[in-house]
Amino acid sequence: MPELAPEPVPERDGTGSGAATDRVLAALADPMRRRLLDLLASRGESTATALAADLPVSRQAVLQHLTVLGRVGLVTSTRSGRERRFAVRSEQLTATAAWMIRLARQWDTRLDAIRSIAESPE
Repeated sequence: MPELAPEPVPERDGTGSGAATDRVLAALADPMRRRLLDLLASRGESTATALAADLPVSRQAVLQHLTVLGRVGLVTSTRSGRERRFAVRSEQLTATAAWMIRLARQWDTRLDAIRSIAESPE
């Protein structure tokens, strides 16, 4: 398996296209990937074989999901002898969450303005 090279940090703050955020959200759209990421986060690090033992999918399927997560920077891997150990990388999750928080604040501001207009006496 090739070394997992993460994409740049998401840029939904107006400094770029936000393509990295799109890729993170697309990767997280799959329920098995979210479950795999949760399992990996709870363990700290693990092998694909150990992860597959707790999931209803094959080791090969786990590796494919880990590859997708690795491409978007959510997972890193290191070789330890004959094994490859995987761990969660929080940077992309943190950056994507920050974008989502900014988006929520913008909507809160918009909704407050609408509420203000709706509740103002004419």
